[in-house]
Amino acid sequence: MPISRISIGNLGEGAKPDALKAALAEFISTIFFVFPAEGLVLVLTKMITTSGQAPVMITIAVSHAFALFAAVSVGINISGGHVNPAVTFGAFVGGHITFVRSILYWIAQLLGSVVAIYLLKFATNGLEVSAHPPQFPWNAVLYEIIMSFILVYTYYATAFDPKRGNMGIIAPIAIGLICGANLLSGGSLFGAAMNPAMSFCQAVISWTWTYHWVYWLGNFVGAAIAALIYQTLFIGQNTDEELLTTNYLRI
Repeated sequence: MPISRISIGNLGEGAKPDALKAALAEFISTIFFVFPAEGLVLVLTKMITTSGQAPVMITIAVSHAFALFAAVSVGINISGGHVNPAVTFGAFVGGHITFVRSILYWIAQLLGSVVAIYLLKFATNGLEVSAHPPQFPWNAVLYEIIMSFILVYTYYATAFDPKRGNMGIIAPIAIGLICGANLLSGGSLFGAAMNPAMSFCQAVISWTWTYHWVYWLGNFVGAAIAALIYQTLFIGQNTDEELLTTNYLRI
């Protein structure tokens, strides 16, 4: 039987830019795995021992994952399927969309969320929809930064990067799944919005604005960090022709 060839390499390889980029990608990917996965263990244990809300949170996370998967799928070939002001901000920071178009997207996303929440209220014969202010706002900001970073980084890796190849349906699936994982990790403690439009419509219909700023500050900061890291280190300076291969056209 043929013996596989094992290569030791040399110390100089560790200083090469491609090796360092690959190591950074592995570092970030490991955070993606451990943070929501271990976060779920911690939160699930607390929910089971204190309130028995585990099945509720799992159901909510699955429904959000499926809904975001569908929403991104139907919009990705036209608008990019952002469905989230923070994602749009991340695309703007990375140069994949102009500020003017970003404003149009933000208006559309906020209006869409408000229309949807009122349609839901009417369709359910007036069931109450309420906002869920976090108990610990600065902890929630940190959590939102981390989760928004994970979400927007996933958008960059699967939808924005010109080198991604033909991802097809994989991009919406990955985006939906990471949303669900984040919700399982932090939903019961901090709301895990990851989307200012979702928090906005809840605040509008309940007129509860307590700590509403958390879901703008945290989401936008996390999105900007993800955009700067991925665009600078993994995409670099692309030509206009390369950028036009995505759905984030310069106008």
